[in-house]
Amino acid sequence: MNPFLQLDSLLDTQKKAFLAQPNEPLSIRLNNLNQLKHSIYENHNALIEAVDTDFGGRSTDETNIAEIQVCIDAIKYVSKHLKKWMRPSLRKVGIVYWPAINKVEYQPLGVVGIMSPWNYPIQLALVPLIYALASGNRAIIKPSELTPETNKVLQHIVEKAFPPEHVALVEGDADFAAYFSSMAWDHLIFTGSTSVGKKVMEAASKNLTPVTLELGGKSPALVCEDFNIRKAAQRICFGKCVNSGQTCVAPDYALVPKEQVNCFLEELEHAFQDMYPSVVDNQDYTSIISEEHKARLEKMIEDVKLQGANVIQLNPANEDFSKTKKLSLHLVSEIEGAPDLMQEEIFGPILPIIAYDTLADALDFINDRPSPLALYCFSDDKVAQRAVLDKTHSGGVCINDTLFHLIQDDLPFGGVGESGMGQYHGPEGFLSLSKAKPIHIKGKFYTGHLFYPPLNTTLKKMLKKIFF
Repeated sequence: MNPFLQLDSLLDTQKKAFLAQPNEPLSIRLNNLNQLKHSIYENHNALIEAVDTDFGGRSTDETNIAEIQVCIDAIKYVSKHLKKWMRPSLRKVGIVYWPAINKVEYQPLGVVGIMSPWNYPIQLALVPLIYALASGNRAIIKPSELTPETNKVLQHIVEKAFPPEHVALVEGDADFAAYFSSMAWDHLIFTGSTSVGKKVMEAASKNLTPVTLELGGKSPALVCEDFNIRKAAQRICFGKCVNSGQTCVAPDYALVPKEQVNCFLEELEHAFQDMYPSVVDNQDYTSIISEEHKARLEKMIEDVKLQGANVIQLNPANEDFSKTKKLSLHLVSEIEGAPDLMQEEIFGPILPIIAYDTLADALDFINDRPSPLALYCFSDDKVAQRAVLDKTHSGGVCINDTLFHLIQDDLPFGGVGESGMGQYHGPEGFLSLSKAKPIHIKGKFYTGHLFYPPLNTTLKKMLKKIFF
């Protein structure tokens, strides 16, 4: 059967199932989340092995901490707060409309489409699903074709926990993904690049499908002059090297006071050597997802060398990387003649270091570029912190560290401008996938007839005093 027709049929089946049970009670939603949690637990080892196979070497610790544990924590957090989130919200009634009740109820949207990427193939497929289920929706997941082994395990997890009319996973190529994004979803969540995100939004707009776009961008790490340069280097090195920089919120470049650049480079070398004494056979260091992506990064490095930038390859064990998909961290400084490096997200272990004179100059540098998904500020100075927060736009901010804001369950996650729109995680995730339905209920003592024409003179005078 034509895969496009199969997808049409599946969406139609889920929409009919939703209409048959349009507003699941708390007990069913909690049971759905619990079923998913148990299915993840049962396939824990299979997930680790599958991701490792897809990457050709993926740190087990990274998969455990940044993927599986994130999903389990999200289920526990959502389950704890869901009753409160589902509770109708009472609102005030204007005095002239008494007696009446105003309230807002949070109604499921219907069927949610989820398009997940390859870099965190477990977390970025299942966390949106968790919020879709918590909001009472049904869902169809379309994962990346670059992670076929992980997709098989995810398929098994979903099928074990849910019938296809509730949750399903479908696979396909770029044409299939384009068709997926053009369908009449009740909400569509896409995680990926800005360029593809624009195409997804354009396709979704034909059905007026609301979208959550989790994109990327060049997330800066701003080191202020007061902060300990060694601590900053260690934390930025960690954030850049997790998943080999293949993280949408990885520090894309560092802004460092001009007089501290050399020291910063030295401390980055020390930090990398401490974390990764070797790289090629180091199970803590993740591979680049494909030969094509590695070739893209290597070309980027060669191009900036030709443009006159200073490139330092951090290679503590003097290893040969020609026969592996791994790529060690490369530091790039003196990039004034290499503007191409600052045009698009790097998405790999290459870190440009930009020297700046004043904090104002650094903020201007950030603001001259599209709003990033994340911004990292290293400073203990409250005035400097406030200046960075007030004078920049970004999807999220982490002060004096990297990445960790993303896994705070009670904080929303989302971009702004070219780094995305909408958000999930936290209460905002529930609200994003719910319709906040306003309800006005008139009391038995009815006063609405007072507003019927023709208005009497006394009422006109009273309304004039109240409103004007």
